[in-house]
Amino acid sequence: MDFDLSLVLLGLPVAFVLGWAASRLDLRQLRMENRQAPKAYFRGLNFLLNEQQDQAIDAFIEAVQNDPDTSELHFALGNLFRRRGEYERAVRVHEHLLSRGDLNRTDRERAQHALALDFLKAGLLDRAEEALRKLEGTPFETQSSLALLAIFERSRDWQQATRIAQRLEDAGQGSFSARQAHYLCEQAAAQTTEGNNAAAQRLIEQALAMAPHAPRARIDLAALHLRLGDAGAAFQTLQALIDVAPLSLPLVAHTLCEAAMACGRSKQALHLLQASYAQDPGLDVLDAIVTLSASDAPSLNAQSGRDWYLKHLEREPSLVAAAKWIAGEKLEHEQFHAQVQRALDHAARPLMRYRCAACGFEATQHFWQCPGCQAWDSYPARRIEEL
Repeated sequence: MDFDLSLVLLGLPVAFVLGWAASRLDLRQLRMENRQAPKAYFRGLNFLLNEQQDQAIDAFIEAVQNDPDTSELHFALGNLFRRRGEYERAVRVHEHLLSRGDLNRTDRERAQHALALDFLKAGLLDRAEEALRKLEGTPFETQSSLALLAIFERSRDWQQATRIAQRLEDAGQGSFSARQAHYLCEQAAAQTTEGNNAAAQRLIEQALAMAPHAPRARIDLAALHLRLGDAGAAFQTLQALIDVAPLSLPLVAHTLCEAAMACGRSKQALHLLQASYAQDPGLDVLDAIVTLSASDAPSLNAQSGRDWYLKHLEREPSLVAAAKWIAGEKLEHEQFHAQVQRALDHAARPLMRYRCAACGFEATQHFWQCPGCQAWDSYPARRIEEL
């Protein structure tokens, strides 16, 4: 069969035209996609800046659909889901990122960290711990260690928390000695509950050696001495506390008063409390002074002890002090005393709470670790009225 060169010559222009048309279609489609993706992305960014998270999520989903290989859009979408509390959707986004074979190492580590945060925020502590442990040896190692520390503290696994805290300190991330002393005191409290007083005392003494200027170990040790009936040792421990951490005296004023009366050192304790009150007047110290003033001869010293509340009111206004003073006074219309006293006590009760300096959580008792934000040593020794 003879080869017809004329057919080839006629076909070349046709092939050229078809190729040109196809390239134009591909280029047009590419331009359309490139215009749509940034448009959706910037629209989502605008919604985000205006705190319109629902609209931002819709825009980012559209952007991801237009360009499913863009990891940054997935990170933005996953973080938005987490901020809105949609943790299951955030987990799906970050797990999808980790399943991609083309993801570089940096983005893979970033996705692993984001996934761990999803589990942590969702309260899935076991899965969060597993995800965080995979970040050892990565740029997120310090952040993951801090998150693991928070998990172990929340679950009250003090031995694991001690190990992580020591690792952070060895890595130069600051001093964790005060926090580790708290862990020892928490373990001591558990031993005391079980009746193992000797083991509790050993743990408290370890805490005292680890953080000698922190007040908690001495406070817990004094309480343990009182529980064991050794009021003299409790009094000496609290004396040492006042020397080392004088600002913590309001927390132990009543314990000091109890120990002093039990071991016959009321006058010495009263002198200590009065000297402290003269420098820095406080309501808890004032209550202890009044108690000790009336302890020897209640009938003679009750009124003189209560006069301390009047002296306090001369220095600064205090509804709490006024309510305590008026409780023992004879009023002109004594039949209404009970109603007046109830009203004053009700108004003063919120002022007697402690408030976390980190998150503002209020409580009727002092906490070493805030129940609200889990911060350590965030409660001042003074009550709300005195702040």
